[in-house]
Amino acid sequence: MHDMTDEQLFWRATMSPASAGGEYPFQRVPKVAFMFLAGRGVLPLAPLWERFFRGHEGLFSVYVHAPPGVVINVSDDSPFYGRQIPSQETKWGSITLMDAEKRLLANALLDFSNERFVLLSESCIPVQSFPTVYDYLTGSRHSFVEVYYHKDKTCRGRYSHRMEPDITLPQWRKGSQWFELSRGLAVSVLADTRYYPLFRQHCLPSCYPDEHYLPTLVTMLHGAANSNRTVTYVDWSRGGAHPVTYAAGDVTPDLIQSLRRSETPCMYNSRPTTACFLFARKFSPDALEPLLNMSSTVMQY
Repeated sequence: MHDMTDEQLFWRATMSPASAGGEYPFQRVPKVAFMFLAGRGVLPLAPLWERFFRGHEGLFSVYVHAPPGVVINVSDDSPFYGRQIPSQETKWGSITLMDAEKRLLANALLDFSNERFVLLSESCIPVQSFPTVYDYLTGSRHSFVEVYYHKDKTCRGRYSHRMEPDITLPQWRKGSQWFELSRGLAVSVLADTRYYPLFRQHCLPSCYPDEHYLPTLVTMLHGAANSNRTVTYVDWSRGGAHPVTYAAGDVTPDLIQSLRRSETPCMYNSRPTTACFLFARKFSPDALEPLLNMSSTVMQY
């Protein structure tokens, strides 16, 4: 795609238009950027995503961050073909994951047509149809960054007072890694040179920067523009460092329907709705076949 360094790339991305609210000297159809953080260098659920994208060309862009030197094997007519960005190694729990997320954002911002930006993993699936996802995101007045604060060791306990005075304990937040941003917020994230260095220096492995940087930054600078929730469902009911993984035997129409419509309503454009999630994870590679078998009848694609 390009041979820019991260520094050059991030600078270039912040020079791009921040919002669709202004005038463009050309006809512009807003697109949704689907950004895949493929840490293992594979996309086992790609056939499901290909079915999801089919027929909606021109309304989306795809970006993939895989380990350096790894070429993901897809056919040349796949939306994933040729969509890998220049990458660097990542390590779970370290700032390198946030670096990769910023790399994806920056590459996506280079396309002026991209208006919404959603981060996904290789184990994510879409639980709604493409038209539903597109209308939901492009029609939203808010971004979707989960934000909360708990007085326990997994939230408050990760804060370092070395971040003061720029980031104080009352400003510290936590949330899901899997975000969705408007173009304006995406540019703001890439333009941040004040707070990100503090996370690099003081949010060390037991802190998990990818769970704290965006929730803290967005709350401090753009709280009114955020919904404080994620559109990617993850099941943490079993506790531990990793969420539940759904295997083939777990995938049923009832499961998917429960993800498509939540028992507890959420807010969308200041109104309650039960359509709270557009995506879900984690799904194992062997879940692909049952997902494909029910995609048209249950997920409407």
